Amino acid sequence: MMMFMYILICFFCGIWVFSSNRKHLLTTLLSLEFIVLILYMILFNYLNLFNFELFFVVIFLTFSVCEGVLGLSLLVSMIRSYGNDFFNTYSMFQC
Repeated sequence: MMMFMYILICFFCGIWVFSSNRKHLLTTLLSLEFIVLILYMILFNYLNLFNFELFFVVIFLTFSVCEGVLGLSLLVSMIRSYGNDFFNTYSMFQC
């Protein structure tokens, strides 16, 4: 029970950081990866509790790695195009 409360507190801390930190793309991506890691822990504990196969955990890790790679490629593309990862310096009317 204590482990579940710890995981729940970590999950809500990750969501709080994600919703409050909107200036840099890198901190947003890091908080998303933290949330995915906590979801992985929840899924792993749930599947172990009921003695299910852990094949779905491998699929979940594959999709989370693809999500992380996509976010990092967007970050590199934005830094190469604009020079930084501040959201307030971008204009929607610029090409």
